[in-house]
Amino acid sequence: MADAAWIGPLLIVVVGIIILSIFFSFFPVALWISALASGLRIGIITLVAMRLRRVTPARIVNPMIKAHKAGISLTINQLESHYLAGGNVDRVVNALIAAHRANIPLEFERAAAIDLAGRDVLQAVQMSVNPRVIETPSVSAVARNGIEVVVIARVTVRANIDRLVGGAGEETIIARVGEGIVTTVGSSDTHKEVLENPDKISRTVLEKGLDAGTAFEILSIDIADVDVGKNIGAFLQTEQAEADKRIAQAKAEERRAMAVAEEQEMNARVVEMKARVVEAESEVPIAMAEALRGGKIGVMDYLNMKNLEADTEMRGSLGGMNVTHVDKNDPNNK
Repeated sequence: MADAAWIGPLLIVVVGIIILSIFFSFFPVALWISALASGLRIGIITLVAMRLRRVTPARIVNPMIKAHKAGISLTINQLESHYLAGGNVDRVVNALIAAHRANIPLEFERAAAIDLAGRDVLQAVQMSVNPRVIETPSVSAVARNGIEVVVIARVTVRANIDRLVGGAGEETIIARVGEGIVTTVGSSDTHKEVLENPDKISRTVLEKGLDAGTAFEILSIDIADVDVGKNIGAFLQTEQAEADKRIAQAKAEERRAMAVAEEQEMNARVVEMKARVVEAESEVPIAMAEALRGGKIGVMDYLNMKNLEADTEMRGSLGGMNVTHVDKNDPNNK
């Protein structure tokens, strides 16, 4: 019986705890008391309505308390609409407080637009107060004398809050500074001018107004390092000479092939002419035989002709031997 007597009060306590948990989940009394203690008059019904609109009351009330303590006037509707739009309310309020402390004019609508654009509005305000240094990668440029110059620059920039929405980022600043370095070095007659006056690059690049259309304002451009690279002009001339050499060799090979082809053609023609001579010589005995049969020449005439040919051949052989003998033993005929 004693155990049964405790069951009733225990159930009442459990049900009471559950009811209180549900009540405090829908009625953030602690948050309402915190806002009231900070001097903000926010109705408990307003906080319940936030729950119904699927808005976490703490995400709205706590930033509003910070803004109120910093002397910035904001409304519940402004913060809640920015939260429902997917913005970071706490970061926007922190940016407004930082801008207010640094005497930088920044309205809530502008800060909310910057935050919804995907930029860190708090970091932008901090960069307006404390400028940032951006170091460019090694930029290679070639002077007019063909010598390569490698330059590294440090760009000091400050965020321009008015151009944060729609303005270009750091990559554009780096690209434009690199382009200015290449243009300045390329317009120098020699690489020595760049080494002697590296500030010429800074002055020329700053005069171009490279921060136009960007979210930053360039304060200064300092040359951190200048090194001499390769002799690009000599390398290109060498490559051109090598290309010309290959072209000349190709043309010479073409002429040689044509000469070889022409020589082969002439040899073929010589062989053809020899064949014709042989063919003509083969017709001589036939013609002689026909002349003998026809009585146009006599046998004695034929024998005299043969003796004459043999005598001529013998004289030619003797004359050749005599010439060879003179060429070998007479030093005056060498």
